[in-house]
Amino acid sequence: MPDPRVVVLRPRGVLDIDAGEVIEGVQVCVEGDRITAVGNEPGLAADADEVIDLPELTLLPGLMDMEVDLVLGGPGAGLTDPVVTDPVKMTLRATVNARRTLHAGFTTVRNLGLFVKTGGYMLDVALSEAVDAGWVEGPRIVPAGHAICPTGGHLDPSAQSGLAPHMMPLSVEEGIADGIDEVRKAVRYQVKHGARLIKCCASGGVVSSLGPAGAQQYSTEELAAIADEAHRRGLRVAAHCHGDDAVNAALDAGIDCIEHGFTITDGTIQRLVDTGTFLVSTNALTEGWDVSRHPPATRAKAAEIFPKAKESLSKAIEAGVKIASGSDAPAIWHGRNAEELVVLVQRGMTPLQAIRAATTVSAELIEAPDLGRIAPEMLADVIGVPGDPLSDITTTQQVRFVMKGGRVHKR
Repeated sequence: MPDPRVVVLRPRGVLDIDAGEVIEGVQVCVEGDRITAVGNEPGLAADADEVIDLPELTLLPGLMDMEVDLVLGGPGAGLTDPVVTDPVKMTLRATVNARRTLHAGFTTVRNLGLFVKTGGYMLDVALSEAVDAGWVEGPRIVPAGHAICPTGGHLDPSAQSGLAPHMMPLSVEEGIADGIDEVRKAVRYQVKHGARLIKCCASGGVVSSLGPAGAQQYSTEELAAIADEAHRRGLRVAAHCHGDDAVNAALDAGIDCIEHGFTITDGTIQRLVDTGTFLVSTNALTEGWDVSRHPPATRAKAAEIFPKAKESLSKAIEAGVKIASGSDAPAIWHGRNAEELVVLVQRGMTPLQAIRAATTVSAELIEAPDLGRIAPEMLADVIGVPGDPLSDITTTQQVRFVMKGGRVHKR
């Protein structure tokens, strides 16, 4: 094997995520895909293969988005995509979404659950492998495969699109599963074909075709079977849920991460704190999601739920819930993922807390101890922004430099 290439970055400053301050006058030495040194030693750049001067930029760890669906949305996408666009085209378009996400400074994402008919193929797993192989540009992807959902549930695409009976049957392998035996089989299929976490639906949602957004959909017993099956394979489970009943059922079942939690109240928030369960709040969509093309019932639910979501998140921040950043793109356009950090600050986080939500907390959620910091032995995921992100979180929307795993993707 040839010696790994050595690159030295010379920025205006480097954010020490643990100390919570920008250190000026230091350089970052990268050897291969790892950071080997952060300091101001005179000879640090002497043997470098390349020195990259970034005198106007502050370096941050690569940001992470814990809820995206790269397969949905993007150029030319429409509301009926899950039923009218074939899986090949959706995967090809996903490569565009992946590149946009990476160039926005998000070097790692969780692709949180397909809900399209694929014949059983795992589009997000294939995309993840294509990125890792260098065939296409994109972030490091933690794929969930197909979301596990009950018949007619929140992520049943035939229900969302109002299709007549038998028009688009979906299999257990594609995530539509009812009862203990079927949900176990659905989880096993996702794991067999490359899923690295499991996504399930514990409640309805704003775009659900039937029922209130917070109504519990899977029984507590079904949720427990999903969690048990995943945990025995060493995978964590994320559950789409909004209301107190569904969130508490998910906690009873041993679910690791709650997605959204838009209408949770004080007692449930305290239980999230007590159990150390992660919350991915996806609150930027309550500010920027255009629901005007959706049916009147969806618009009415959004008008009711979004104000509650803002209040719940502020309470969760104040209570000390373990919050990881997630945008729910394409509800927020791919490439605009940093809008979530801006909204986290609007809801009560400091800029440092918001950056940690997208770095160290997210790294803990995906069990990746070598991500989320600019420090020796960490993977060289580094981005550069103008100005000081600790005083102005909107700088995270102005990424000028992106390195992932030691390779420069944007400069």
